Amino acid sequence: MRSTKTLGAVAAVMLAVLLTAATAATAGARPTTTGTQVAPRAVTGAPYCGITWGSAEKTTGPLSSAPLTQVRTGRHACFDRVVFEFAGPVSGYSVAYGETWTEGEGLALSPYTAGDALLRVSLRAPAYDDEHVATVPYRVGEHAANVLRYSTLRDVVFGGSFEGYTTFAVGVRARLPFRVFVLAGPGTHSRIVLDVAHQWQE
Repeated sequence: MRSTKTLGAVAAVMLAVLLTAATAATAGARPTTTGTQVAPRAVTGAPYCGITWGSAEKTTGPLSSAPLTQVRTGRHACFDRVVFEFAGPVSGYSVAYGETWTEGEGLALSPYTAGDALLRVSLRAPAYDDEHVATVPYRVGEHAANVLRYSTLRDVVFGGSFEGYTTFAVGVRARLPFRVFVLAGPGTHSRIVLDVAHQWQE
């Protein structure tokens, strides 16, 4: 008699355990109309600082004879900036992620440029005047900016100027969104501006 009662109690306990396990297994699953489980949706953050620039190539504008005169950088709340200033109107450029080669020689600059990603900046204007005298103080392979304490920029390396084109390798922390645009001034000068965001999402 005791044996029968004991077996009944054990069976009841086992049934309770099985029911609890089944309930826990199905509690987190949301069935579809076919009864299969639905995978949770990937959570994506909002664009960082509202930035929607993307990281694809940006290219526009014709060649210009106005020479490059200065390169400078700046730190901003949501991005780091590189400014290329010219002695005259310039609007042509091509900027993209990828290997950068020196003008006229074709030497890869990635081994000599700090950063985990490289922006190839091709400016459609020379870095020399009509007498072929250099208008910037950099030699090919030299660092054109001090980017100490910058969030995104890691390096700006001069790649040379040849047949009206001027190249820079811009090293950044990672492949991040960027934009390029043209500003008039100061005076008769013009500027091509490159901004690289600090991150993709909030």
